[in-house]
Amino acid sequence: MSRALIIVDVQNDFCEGGSLAVAGGAAVAADISRYLAAHAQDYAHVVATRDHHVDPGAHFADEPDFVDSWPPHCRAGTEGAEFHPALDTTRVEAVFSKGAFEAAYSGFEGSHDTGRSLDEWLRGHGVTAVDIVGIATDHCVRATALDATAAGFDTRVLLPYTAGVSEATVESALSALRDAGVDLVGQVGPRT
Repeated sequence: MSRALIIVDVQNDFCEGGSLAVAGGAAVAADISRYLAAHAQDYAHVVATRDHHVDPGAHFADEPDFVDSWPPHCRAGTEGAEFHPALDTTRVEAVFSKGAFEAAYSGFEGSHDTGRSLDEWLRGHGVTAVDIVGIATDHCVRATALDATAAGFDTRVLLPYTAGVSEATVESALSALRDAGVDLVGQVGPRT
């Protein structure tokens, strides 16, 4: 089994001080870096996804509902769209950008600069299993994990290396992931 680590959306705008911050985002960035330093040999490949919005239409709103519309975030070319500085990206082989002109939650909606989708890239590199970490547990991590398992990858979410928006939406996401057959490893830790 060839396993890849997918790091989901550990970007400045999703961490403290960002336009759509998740509590504990910066800590998750640092925790993922420490995890990778200790476990890099467990992975054949490491990739990352990122929101990279140009003009995503109704996904951005002046009065967002925080369900389908959100404050502007992760605009391409801005500091908010950059990976958080506590995330060590030296082991990341490929970055998959999503949401340029539409809402996009799953990393499987993104593409590499070469135009290859995440699914194509993983299959092209012989990956059959994925571990998923990042932000937010209840949105982009959930969507990426659901798409990974639907695509036939053996899928695990490493919960200590995720941060969620709210307890209620995280619990709902974890229930959906369990129901889909995603392996949930560890516990979501308290973030401050």
